[in-house]
Amino acid sequence: MMPKYLYVYHGGGMPEGEAAQAESMARWGAWMAKTGAALVDPGNPVGMSKTVGKDGVTDGGGADPCMGYTIVEAESLDAACDMARDNPMIADGGRVEVAEIHVIEM
Repeated sequence: MMPKYLYVYHGGGMPEGEAAQAESMARWGAWMAKTGAALVDPGNPVGMSKTVGKDGVTDGGGADPCMGYTIVEAESLDAACDMARDNPMIADGGRVEVAEIHVIEM
């Protein structure tokens, strides 16, 4: 079984206007098709967040809040990063944080 990796999207923005939104969706569709069977969960954008800590709950996700996620399978962290290089989030001005998901047997 190949390791799974979490893509956490930061920054970027929603395209404005119908044409820009359609173009963005086409880029996402092309990226998902190219990623193929490695795409475990295409994910979704996320809404406003709150941060929970020992001092309580604060609004927002800190200095660099999460904008969405995707889960992929890859042979290594480097391979997962290579797949992320042409992710549409980057074209939309954002960044993709890549982290291996560790499976803990209970």
